[in-house]
Amino acid sequence: MNQSVLVLADYPPKNQSDIQSIDHQYLDIEKLFKETKANHTAITYFVQLENPGDYFSLIKKKLKVIKAAGGFVKNGYGDYLFIYRLGKWDLPKGKVDAGESMKKAAVREVEEECGIQVDYLGQKLVTSYHTYQLKGEVVLKKTNWYEMGVNKAPKLKPQHEEDITEAIWLPKDKFSKVLKNTYPLIAEVLGAVVGGLTIDS
Repeated sequence: MNQSVLVLADYPPKNQSDIQSIDHQYLDIEKLFKETKANHTAITYFVQLENPGDYFSLIKKKLKVIKAAGGFVKNGYGDYLFIYRLGKWDLPKGKVDAGESMKKAAVREVEEECGIQVDYLGQKLVTSYHTYQLKGEVVLKKTNWYEMGVNKAPKLKPQHEEDITEAIWLPKDKFSKVLKNTYPLIAEVLGAVVGGLTIDS
């Protein structure tokens, strides 16, 4: 949600300060999206619920859901693929075409955005959600992230027409380069997949 995060859970997040609590009765996703867009400050909003999964299902029914897919790609030397797009480090991903499976879309997007051939497609690692505006309408993007692999370390060719200006292979001990300048959602994906990541890692 812009640079902010909305957490739906039955207990408060651990080890996290600066949380702004919201009563679920007053939660308006479109209104909150506009507030975060105008605020320009990263805020973690928290809604405590007995059944957060059921409540999230209601949110998904109210918003248009756009499906996307991407990859967390490891090369033959143990380094991982990142792209630099519109001033932020990111992972390759894109929208799913009509009639296309999420897995096929993930591979296609990685190959198109980075100019490589994926040699291995593994399991789905995590699903992420974020909101944005499409033709003035607040929509919800659902992105499935898949484990992928390539042989050796192929040369990367960033897809400039998609505003990707750089693509790099990065070892785990250099992930701080990404974490210092990425989206909260990407940091969450990396944390969920790799675990225990901090800016100083």
